[in-house]
Parts: sequence; C-alpha cells; structure tokens
Amino acid sequence: MEYLKIILLVVILLFIAGCTKQSSTNDGTVMPTGNFECNITIDPYQDRTEISPYIYGVNQDIEGVKATARRIGGNRLTGYNWENNASNAGSDWYHSSDYYLPWHMGIPQSDYNKPAIVLTKFHDKSLEMGAISLITLQMAGYVAKDANGSVSEEETAPSSRWAEVKFRKGSNLSLNPDTNDNFVYIDELLNFLITKYGNSDSQTGIKGYLLDNEPDLWNSTHPRIHPQKVTCNELITKSIELAKVIKEMDPKALVFGYESYGFMGFYSLQDAPDWNNVKGNHKWFISYYLQKMREASEQFGKRLLDVLSIHWYPEARSSSGVRICFDGEGAEDKDICIARMQAPRTLWDPTYKTSVKGQITSGENSWINQWFPEFLPLIPRIKEDIDTYFPGTKLAITEFDYGGKDHISGGIALVDVLGIFGKYGVYLATRWAESGSYAASAYNIYLNYDGKGSKYGDICVKADSSDVEKMPVYASIHKDDQNKLHIILINRTWDEEGIAKIKIRGDYTYTSCTIYGFDYRSPEIKKIDTISNIENNYFELKVPQLTVYHLVF
Repeated sequence: MEYLKIILLVVILLFIAGCTKQSSTNDGTVMPTGNFECNITIDPYQDRTEISPYIYGVNQDIEGVKATARRIGGNRLTGYNWENNASNAGSDWYHSSDYYLPWHMGIPQSDYNKPAIVLTKFHDKSLEMGAISLITLQMAGYVAKDANGSVSEEETAPSSRWAEVKFRKGSNLSLNPDTNDNFVYIDELLNFLITKYGNSDSQTGIKGYLLDNEPDLWNSTHPRIHPQKVTCNELITKSIELAKVIKEMDPKALVFGYESYGFMGFYSLQDAPDWNNVKGNHKWFISYYLQKMREASEQFGKRLLDVLSIHWYPEARSSSGVRICFDGEGAEDKDICIARMQAPRTLWDPTYKTSVKGQITSGENSWINQWFPEFLPLIPRIKEDIDTYFPGTKLAITEFDYGGKDHISGGIALVDVLGIFGKYGVYLATRWAESGSYAASAYNIYLNYDGKGSKYGDICVKADSSDVEKMPVYASIHKDDQNKLHIILINRTWDEEGIAKIKIRGDYTYTSCTIYGFDYRSPEIKKIDTISNIENNYFELKVPQLTVYHLVF
C-alpha cells in the first residue's frame, strides 16, 4: 500500500510540473512559455538631446556605485541646526532632538559641536567621489536648540528647545557662530561654506541649495516646529526671500524648490488653507509656484528658481492593492513585481492612463490615474507648465523609489526610470532608498557596464519600440565619439522570450556590437555576447524574460 502511495504521489507531482507555466533546464534556467516579436528602431541622427550627468544621483550612497550627484535632505534636515549639528526627527521618531546626523555619518563625538560638520563631512565625500552636492537650507522657522531627546507638545516652538531661523543676520558674519543667542542664520551658514569651499562655480564649491524639505507636510512631519498647515503665501514669501540670500552670496548657485512630497502637494500644496483663494485659473499649485517665482525673479532682476524639484514615490498598486514602491513582506510577489515594472510608464507614456475620470480603463492601478488622469503623464505635464509659466527652469526629482532593491523587478524599473530621465530631459535625480544589489546594477548598467568605468552616452537619440509594455528601449551616443552607439534594451515580461528586430537608421554602418547585461538569475553585470554578423544595420536578438541588455556598437 505504501509503495502505491509513493507511485501516486510521483505521478501527481509530474502532472503538476507539466502544468506549471515555466519549466527549467538542467542549469536552472527558467524556460519561457512563449515569445513575442518587437520592432526596435534606432536613429542616431534624430531627436538628439543632451543627457544630464546628474540624473544618476542618490540620497543614500549605493555600495559599488559612483553616483554623480548627492543630496543631503529628508525630514531630519528641516530641524537641523548647523551651529551645533543637533537635529529633530519630527514624527518619524518621537520628535527627538539629538545628534543622530553626526552619529549616523560616523563623525567622532568630539567633533559633534564643530560648526556644520555634518555638511562639510557630506560635501568632502562628494568631492572624493567626483559628485556634486546639494545642501538643504532650513526654512520652516525653527531648528533643534539641543540634543536632549523628545520634544513634548508643550515645548512646541517657540520654546527653549528651539532656535529661531533667520535668513539674514544683519551684522558681521562669523565662522564661529554664537550658539547661545537663540538664533540660527542662513547667510552665516552660506558664508561658512563659501569660505571653506569657494563659490558654486569653483572646482570645490557646492553646486546647489534646496529650499528645505517637503513643506506641504511640515504640520504632520514637524508639528513641534510648524503645527499649522503651510499656506501658499508663506511658502512663496519664504522661498523668494531665501533664494535672494543665496543669489546675493553665490550668484551662480542653483536654487532648488519647492521639494514637494508628492501629488497632492503638486496639486494643492496639500490642501493649503489659502489655495482656493489664490489659485485663480491655475489647475494645480505647481504652475502657480512657477508663476510667482518668475514674477519675483523679474522684479529682483535675477532668476530666483533654477530647478523645480519634486519627490515621486509611485502610487501604483498591484491587483491585490499593495503599493509597489516599498520593500517588505510580499514585495516580490508576482503581481506586485509586474505592476512595479510597468509603473515608470506614468512618467512619460500618454497611453498608460485612464480616459474616463473616476474609472480606470487603462494604465496603472492608482488613485492618481483614477481621479487625476489629466495630469499624466507626469514629466511632459510638468515641462509644459515650465514652458508656460517660467521658461528655462530645470526639473529635478530629488527623492524617488520604485522598491525591489534586491529583486530583478526593482532593477528593471530603475533602469527604465533612469532611461526616462535621460530621454525626457530631467536635469537631476537622486534616489531615496537603501543600497541594494539590483539597484546597484541598474545604476552601473549606465555608469560602469564593463567594470572598467565605461559609461552610457551623453546624447540621447531616437529609439522606438513597437511594444513598450514588454520591451522599452533607450539609445545614446557620445559628444566626443558620435559613432559609438549604445542601446539599453529591457524585456520586462514575466515569462516570455522577446525577439528584438533591431534596425539602425542613418548613413553610418554598424557591423558588430558587444552585449552586457543582468537578469532574474543574478544582479551581476556580465559580458553576454558579441554580435559580428550585423548586415545593413539590421539584426535580430533574443532577449530572455526579466532581462536588461546594454548593447555597445
């Protein structure tokens, strides 16, 4: 009887194996259940636009990645006191005022009270890495006076637990600030940094300054500093005055604002109390902010906003309702991964959105797509407003994350996002998330694809896919070698092998290419193959499922 049970169990297992969607070879490779064809058309002479080197930036360093831009920002910086390096965690951690920042950066305790040591340590590392630095300046009104732990509701500013922030000191600026006068001066901080490193256009200077962090959430993140909702008038007034101080002290420094946390901050400054009274014909706050900063710039005689900077944590959800941009239990489930890999399309693809407000008929599963489809795709919509309300303003996404840092779906989403940033003219982007194996590969497929420091090109060229849902594509050339062509090709299907039919237009003849890549089996970037039989600038290439290829011609 036991023998018959064993035979029956084996038969059942074999039947189940035969019914699964994927089968495996002896080396562990997952075999696709089907395939698809995709026409890839590249034209190195069309749609040439410069790719900003600063889109490959970070907030937290990624192991093994030489990022091009580094931002010191986040909730901690709103309550950071440069004079004594104390900061406040706000609602992130019991409203604690402490020395978390210098401790986290590995600064010796004996140096905690050195003026701006958190900022100088940060910038010194940027210089060592060859990256530019972006420094957050405080604008909410108060910063931590001490490092004595939690601040109670009764100690809400103004109180002895806080030092008041003033943009201008109105007297001689000192390199040794007075820590007992109950004030912290931003012009004195700028003077300190400029004295140490030079102006922004010098070899060692700090490139840009951010007008605080997520002001639309001050009342919820930092209720001990700013318990009331920020108003449009307050934010605009403070932004203008602080920008003037920056431009007076370092005329070529880039001013980044307004560091909004997300879509409702873009739309109404998180339902600011005076939004309905001031918005006029503006559809959302972004265009109002741009107009007001332009008007102030014209009056001042100098541009006061160089870069419109926003944060973007996708609201896309899986079919089961799980948001894709956070890692944790279940974050690598199939339906979440599929939604994650499609989510970058909301940044650029006009077909990836609903056409009926309130009913999702196409595109991602998100409340933004459901109720605010007219503001999608995001990047073209914002750039249209820039062109209308403050032409010449650059666009930055200074916090973003798509999750899956240690999973192929996260690697694919990040490769896609970085390609989008290059193609659609984003000036700077700094990812907010911890280091991860696939996150590192996503950066290095652009920054160090051969392990020898070789990089993707710096001029974007025309690259079209007949099926962007399954196989997005990006292409570039180099300013100093325009016949060296790069193609980033992604197969983001779960279990289909793609047949890429690649046609390169133009007069230049390409005869061979080398392929580097990574896939679902490993985040390690490897040399995959060399193709030497390209004829008439056409060839076909099999791209396995869940794979990123970088082709170098």
